[in-house]
Amino acid sequence: METIQSIKQRFEIIGNDPKLNRAVEKAIQVAPTDISVLVVGESGVGKESIPKIIHSLSHRKHGKYIAVNCGAIPEGTIDSELFGHEKGSFTGATSTREGYFEVADGGTIFLDEVGELPLTTQVRLLRVLENGEFIKVGSSQVQKTNVRIVAATNVNLFDAIEKGKFREDLYYRLSTVDILLPPLRDRKDDIHLLFRKFAADFAHKYKMPAIKLEDEAIPYLLKYRWSGNIRQLRNAAEQISVLETKRDISLQTLMSYLPQDGSHLPSVIKDKKSESDFSTERDILYKVLFDMKSDLNDLKKLTLELMKNGSAKVQDINPNLIQKVYGKSDEDTFFEEQPRTPAIATNNETEQEEFEDDEDDNNYLFAETVEEEEILKLEQKEIELIKKSLEKNKGKRKAAADELGISERTLYRKIKQYDL
Repeated sequence: METIQSIKQRFEIIGNDPKLNRAVEKAIQVAPTDISVLVVGESGVGKESIPKIIHSLSHRKHGKYIAVNCGAIPEGTIDSELFGHEKGSFTGATSTREGYFEVADGGTIFLDEVGELPLTTQVRLLRVLENGEFIKVGSSQVQKTNVRIVAATNVNLFDAIEKGKFREDLYYRLSTVDILLPPLRDRKDDIHLLFRKFAADFAHKYKMPAIKLEDEAIPYLLKYRWSGNIRQLRNAAEQISVLETKRDISLQTLMSYLPQDGSHLPSVIKDKKSESDFSTERDILYKVLFDMKSDLNDLKKLTLELMKNGSAKVQDINPNLIQKVYGKSDEDTFFEEQPRTPAIATNNETEQEEFEDDEDDNNYLFAETVEEEEILKLEQKEIELIKKSLEKNKGKRKAAADELGISERTLYRKIKQYDL
């Protein structure tokens, strides 16, 4: 069995922190088995190195190794990516496709950001872990696969389980062995070592002398939080190497490349609502529904008066509703483009019952027919209003439309309709 130091050298793992060494040791120990492994750690700690170690030291090392970033694949296509699909199973499926579990048969699949998997995909993955079976999208044929799964996550899966976003049974299938990689802030003795390694790498890459921290800058480097972990440290070393002309880096120069107290970082908003928030939203929704019902009743009354008399008796109607119907708006709320024959209430018992709940029967029962002259009277009033508004605004359609409470497009259509 290879030693921890030789493995770290082989996979370019820098550092001597005891927690880091323990993680590498566990990877070496579980590699010869087919146990499922869950690698846990913050973003940027180098979780992708562990499944490579496990695969290279296992009996599957001659098989395929496939790394899949579950968070980067759209929800609608991830099942096809992992398990394949049949021709014609969905729009765009012009041919049969093999999924990763079919391609990597006999090898290892690394599922990075496994906590981002949709629940439906989690069910399929659980079946693979339990009996090595999967079904292609659009197929009914069960297929077998012999793959080893190593998963990784930077989220707390217990929290995801409580929120219903991750299956508990899948968690216990994946985490037969947990391997924890510590954040960089917990490996203070390794920070300067990593910085010098990155500085040397970029000096070689860009063919320039390596940067070096002055003595006063080193304590600040070690005390910095490094929220982005090794990835952030590497980026900082590359920026300084490329942008600074002086190779000796002072404390002030180092500080200028590192965000202070997270002030240059995007804020994180927790997506969490208390019960009181939901209660408030529910009360608001109820109020909106009641207001809509009241507005609907008033609108029925207004419509009835318009159809009977050609004008509405608005003194008893909610003034807010009048504003909604006749107020300024881009919607076509002034009049219908074509007069509409009212429905026969006597042939619709449901509509009649709805009317009877709100007003007296005599107010809401429509006649079987509407006299032609009444319809013409309504149209004539509309024509008169449009003419007066155009005259008042000296033929300016936009101003007339605003005054009438309709869109300019609707006014133009009515001018053409009535040949004004």
